[in-house]
Amino acid sequence: MDTSAQYDQVIAHCQQLFIKKAADYGTAWRIMRLPSITDQLYIKAQRIRTLEEKKVSKVGEGITDEYIGIVNYCVIAMMQLEIAATAGESLPVAMVTEKYNEAIQETKTLMFAKNHDYGEAWRHMRLSSLTDLILMKIYRVKQIENNQGQTTVSEGVKANYQDILNYAVFALIKLGISDNNG
Repeated sequence: MDTSAQYDQVIAHCQQLFIKKAADYGTAWRIMRLPSITDQLYIKAQRIRTLEEKKVSKVGEGITDEYIGIVNYCVIAMMQLEIAATAGESLPVAMVTEKYNEAIQETKTLMFAKNHDYGEAWRHMRLSSLTDLILMKIYRVKQIENNQGQTTVSEGVKANYQDILNYAVFALIKLGISDNNG
């Protein structure tokens, strides 16, 4: 089990969908403020939890699609943190691809540092625990946002978005996305 290769395969799958949507919709997501992106993450994570509990989807998209959405919304959040509002709503696909790659590289580096310290504990976790960790991190982000970004000892929103992204990648690896070559 090569975590780096699996991570890259999952991200390639997520990024491919993201870029295709950027071609279809442009960068309409640029209009979103961070709390709205956080709420989108919440909706997706809560839907995963509901599907895990009810075991039935009435709209067709399943858990895998929602985890992919979580990865991509986390990247959107990190890009929104970096790209000034003055850059406008419409961004070239090449710039979006570059910023996507930068956000992923930084997040993957963080994952490897934590993975080293935790000894790949995520591989022994239940999928439902990863969902719960994502929801917890979302609640943390919402609290930081409600406090206008002020924290006393806690990491900021970006670190939480990175953790959420990494938990979603772990879930997608456990769901076999990296085994299917995207």
